[in-house]
Amino acid sequence: MLKGSRKKNRPYTSADMRAVSDNPVWTKDDFAKARRLDKALPALAGAIRRRGKQKAPLTKAVSMRLDPDVLEAYKATGPGWQSRINSDLRKAKNLD
Repeated sequence: MLKGSRKKNRPYTSADMRAVSDNPVWTKDDFAKARRLDKALPALAGAIRRRGKQKAPLTKAVSMRLDPDVLEAYKATGPGWQSRINSDLRKAKNLD
């Protein structure tokens, strides 16, 4: 496609898009009337709220090399395999 040819060959105009848009442009009045999700729909907000990034992480990200069979054995146990490696290392060093 040549530069600028996209706009020329378009079968619709910007006005056409605005006329059928499900998301109209917000006006200053719309913004003034808007409410936060947790105030407007608290049940929905509570259902989708996710925990944010920790302010002070309790663990540190590291890079280490493991034998392929060790890594596959931990991954085969499903989600949380990194935590299980950490737990096993703590037990091996008597840190628990």
